Amino acid sequence: MNKNYHHKSVLTKESIENLITDKNGIYIDATFGGGGHSYAILNSLNKGAKLISLDQDKESVNMNCIKDKRLHLFHSNFIKIRNILNKKNIKKVSGILVDLGMSSYQLDNIERGFSNQSNCILDMRMNKESTYSAKNVINESSKEKLFFIFKEYGEFKNAKKISYKIIEARSKNKILFSSDLVNIFFIKGTFKKRKKFLSRLFQSIRIEVNDEINALKNFLVESSKILFPKGRIAVISYHSIEDRITKYFFKKGILKEKIFKPLPFRMIHKKVIKPSFQEIINNPRSRSARLRIAEKI
Repeated sequence: MNKNYHHKSVLTKESIENLITDKNGIYIDATFGGGGHSYAILNSLNKGAKLISLDQDKESVNMNCIKDKRLHLFHSNFIKIRNILNKKNIKKVSGILVDLGMSSYQLDNIERGFSNQSNCILDMRMNKESTYSAKNVINESSKEKLFFIFKEYGEFKNAKKISYKIIEARSKNKILFSSDLVNIFFIKGTFKKRKKFLSRLFQSIRIEVNDEINALKNFLVESSKILFPKGRIAVISYHSIEDRITKYFFKKGILKEKIFKPLPFRMIHKKVIKPSFQEIINNPRSRSARLRIAEKI
């Protein structure tokens, strides 16, 4: 392992303390990102343990600088975790960690098109091999589809108005850059209010581009099948939609069409775990993070 690796991840201490129950077990880091959580997991495991890490962003995988024989890193979306485990002849694991946020590299790299703070091409693909990007969402979606995206994924009360503004703007010129999208809207009020609006707007589009909600639901269902009894899953989410889905599934074992009897999990903590004041000071991007942990029954 590279001892000079200093990537900072969110809620690392809280995640690892609750996740690791068997230091000789097999664990999954379903969203490798910058590798911070994988590094921390490996530091908590014995020599005979194993860590399966994956990320759908090939650049994240290629930038890996953790040198450890216990780490097995794959370029893959976490919904394909069963395929990865089959390749390694693994049927069950001791714990799963999934961080649903984006890495600092993704946010700060203007070529990736995630940020509304710089003038970049509208992209937002977690997996650059995908052909569906933010440009497709904004320029090709019907008004009904745009309304659904902004209502469901951005939780906008004025989702219809936002959709019409975009359709009106794209009828004159294609919306190709983040500035093209941002300049469509005039937001009255403070800088904070405008920033919140744009964050939710870009969040909505990013969720659609990467099919994040369906991916999370499928992964939660799959996790209940691949964990050993008393194995644990830790989910770090960054907005209310993901957190509600995670909380409801852990408590009820239900995702509408998929119902489990008996319940697959029990909650380890009744209340959601949030970053400490000091962590938020050190890493402002952690302020919206929420951690929930459950144990396989």
